[in-house]
Amino acid sequence: MNIREATDKDFDAIWPIFEEIVSAGETYAYDQSTSKKDAHHLWLNLPEKTFVVEEDNQILGTYYLKPNQAGPGNHVCNCGYMVSSQAQGRGLATAMCEHSQKVAMELGYKAMQFNFVASTNEGAVRLWNKLGFDTVGCLPKAFRHPTKGYVDALVMYKWLEN
Repeated sequence: MNIREATDKDFDAIWPIFEEIVSAGETYAYDQSTSKKDAHHLWLNLPEKTFVVEEDNQILGTYYLKPNQAGPGNHVCNCGYMVSSQAQGRGLATAMCEHSQKVAMELGYKAMQFNFVASTNEGAVRLWNKLGFDTVGCLPKAFRHPTKGYVDALVMYKWLEN
């Protein structure tokens, strides 16, 4: 497994992962019908950096890293992670989150914040807790899950410096 910075050429392999996850509407607050063009902009152009996880020249996962806020809040970054359904349960999310924390510190970030974690995304919540993130806020019924209705969205945070 190799984690490397993504290029524009990688987007054709990222797109099926993005489309599968976003169209399900269970974890990301993107429009479920996000176009490939808009997805490219959201995932590759807006972030400061985007990475892919590959194995045998196949992209299995991806993440982005960007400032969470501007100005006085720009020492806190935000990340988003996606893993192909065929590669789930293999530790890719763990590897990407650990990698993103190292990259964040190299870029000068002091903390990482996940702004809108659907409370029903139990695997992610469990993993982020295991990796040292605290739930610092709960937005009641802020996420509209396609089958469970209105569920809480969590704000999770980790200070990266010792």
